[in-house]
Amino acid sequence: MKQETKIVNAGRSAKWTNGVVNPSVTRASTVVFDTVAQMNNAVANRHNQTMVYGRRGTTTSFAFSDAMTELEGGAGCALYPSGTAAITNAILAFVQTGDHILMVDTAYEPTRDYCDKVLAKMGVTTTYYDPLIGADIEALIQENTRVVFLESPGSITMEVQDVPTISAIAHQHDCIVMLDNTWGAGINFQPFDYGVDISIQAATKYIVGHSDVMLGTATAVEKHWPQLRDYSYLMGQCTSPDDLYLALRGIRTIGVRLKQHQESAITIANWLKERPEVAKILHPAFDSCPGHEFFKRDFKGSNGLFSFVLSKGNKAALTAFLDGLHHFKMGYSWGGFESLILGITGVNAIRSVTEFDCEYPLIRVHIGLENVDDLVADLAAGFERFNACLANS
Repeated sequence: MKQETKIVNAGRSAKWTNGVVNPSVTRASTVVFDTVAQMNNAVANRHNQTMVYGRRGTTTSFAFSDAMTELEGGAGCALYPSGTAAITNAILAFVQTGDHILMVDTAYEPTRDYCDKVLAKMGVTTTYYDPLIGADIEALIQENTRVVFLESPGSITMEVQDVPTISAIAHQHDCIVMLDNTWGAGINFQPFDYGVDISIQAATKYIVGHSDVMLGTATAVEKHWPQLRDYSYLMGQCTSPDDLYLALRGIRTIGVRLKQHQESAITIANWLKERPEVAKILHPAFDSCPGHEFFKRDFKGSNGLFSFVLSKGNKAALTAFLDGLHHFKMGYSWGGFESLILGITGVNAIRSVTEFDCEYPLIRVHIGLENVDDLVADLAAGFERFNACLANS
């Protein structure tokens, strides 16, 4: 099937839909049986999408897991109550005291905190690496390195990694390759075609697409799926069937949403590129973005999230820019239908081994589904306030 058709049909097996269009919402804790034979059969098939107990899943969660596996590939998909839970539990399922992991230096800040505060306490050590390290990552692999973790593009500064090269080298040393694939959404980047073992998403973002559900996923290749599945269960991970129903509904429109996010974001990025207040566009589709060549090679498209670096400014001017915006609201997420914006200073404060050349503030935007002319007008008015503040300072 072509991708558009797959998006419409993923997870809609007749065993989940029961003759209607959408899988139903099945809420359950206890699952009851009439005979010992029925109960024993269910337990024996507990790994084959058979209802045994609510935490192991219902038909709603089975349908969503199937949908994510069909979209991303792999052998199965574990579900979590947030993207952070997906990241932390996926790592924890494969490490133990004395192990070492390699973590990309541009990782999502809670991922970094987990490594530094939780894994360190457990005796698991972390080495951070340059997202653009490529084949040189081999020099950082130790005898006890268990996981190589990637996030591409990286948080905030959007570096695109050479995923297949890093994956190939990691596998030569029997390391498991994990990727935060939230930006690619399983639509614009197919992780298992490039050597990834476990693809993780904050489905909160583009999968759900409407800023009203917290949800995480981790999809694994056949070799690692049983361990990911079993350890996630043992750590008590489960999700709401109501949330999963909304996520299934979000999947049906993700293709057309991403295309519109992409189109609007590129239009606005091109407009920003001509502004004197902007020094650099950090959008993977632009050659000014580090790793742009890997984006061109590996990605099928982009979305609405990118950053840009200002060519001048201070905190007061940045505040003046942000405070008067009408269509862009400040918020710590992205991937919904609405436009969002964040002003960031001190980018290097959350890095360990790389420095980002950023003398002036950086702004991250998520371009929503509003009319692009309205969004441009909003940003233009913001720059007027920004320049007025600088002139009066």
